[in-house]
Amino acid sequence: MKCLLSFFIVVPVFVFQCFAQTDTDGKKYILDASPFYGSVLLHNPDISHLITEHPSGFILGLSQKRYGQEEWEALYGYPDTGFTFIYQNMQNPTLGEHYSVYAHFNFYLLKRNVQLRVGQGVAYNTNPYDKNSNFRNNAYGTHVLSSTMMMLNYQKDRLWKNLGLKAGFSLIHYSNANFKAPNTSTNTFALNFGFTYDLNPKMNPEFISKQISEKTVEPVKLNLVLRGGVNESDVINSGRYGFWILSAYADKRLGRKSAIQFGADAFFSNFLKELIRLQATSFPELNVASDTDFKRVGLFVGHELFINKMSVETQLGYYVYYPFDFEGRVYNRIGMKRYFADTIFGAISLKSHGAKAETVEFGIGIRL
Repeated sequence: MKCLLSFFIVVPVFVFQCFAQTDTDGKKYILDASPFYGSVLLHNPDISHLITEHPSGFILGLSQKRYGQEEWEALYGYPDTGFTFIYQNMQNPTLGEHYSVYAHFNFYLLKRNVQLRVGQGVAYNTNPYDKNSNFRNNAYGTHVLSSTMMMLNYQKDRLWKNLGLKAGFSLIHYSNANFKAPNTSTNTFALNFGFTYDLNPKMNPEFISKQISEKTVEPVKLNLVLRGGVNESDVINSGRYGFWILSAYADKRLGRKSAIQFGADAFFSNFLKELIRLQATSFPELNVASDTDFKRVGLFVGHELFINKMSVETQLGYYVYYPFDFEGRVYNRIGMKRYFADTIFGAISLKSHGAKAETVEFGIGIRL
């Protein structure tokens, strides 16, 4: 605990001093630091044996204030962009500790008194599943995990000189998206209280007000996406296999911020080949034929939220070709896209069945 407190005190001070002595090129930055204390949510009864104590840790953030120099900033109420670091001790030796980094957006509500931070990043877990030394950890199958975090805080900057306060709650999710079994994952709900530090107190620019048209006249666009990756079934040590997905869909812009989608996915998931073989040979009571087709085809509807050159994509699908029963016919996808030109984009997304992740997909696409 003494080491943790020392780290929590020394690191923010060191970072504050470094930034205070650095030319920020006319950009305004805010640092924040918040310890937290919470509980692991029981989203799956399989992890009930792991919920024994209350996890704790701290959150460090660096945010750049945005004042409307770019049009998208005014469109979204002048959000901040930045990076977050989280240390979390799960207070259970089976689960270990997490060290996480995220890219984040800060959105503001209620006259900019309430801040919503949304971040996506990667985490390092110190004690994942091991069949010999840590077989009780069915939450994390790998050291490296995907992590999503949200913070909803009441925040007041510069209450006393450069210092301000923030308080609220946080939600932190860890999962490897079935890259390797097991992957039951965890969700931590926590209360946090901390402080902010204005690195540029003399810089207080006005928000740039722009007349922005919400209307975007655009014909229906055709999108073609090729996605791929590696994953494993829930059977531990069944092996990781590559997959690829071909998606085709039409989208229609509803305005500057969003578009609706309708399309189809063709799934070629090789891990299902091994799962079909295993069930056909070892579990005759399941009545699975060894020649069952592993391919699936789904139809989906979706929504895309555009934020500058990035966008957030959400889709809900239903398998119309479904020869092998795996987690049900309904699936969902949430992910981020980055447009490199008007027609070319890259994508990373999480495909799941409800709260049960199947895989992380990496894709490249074209919008015609």
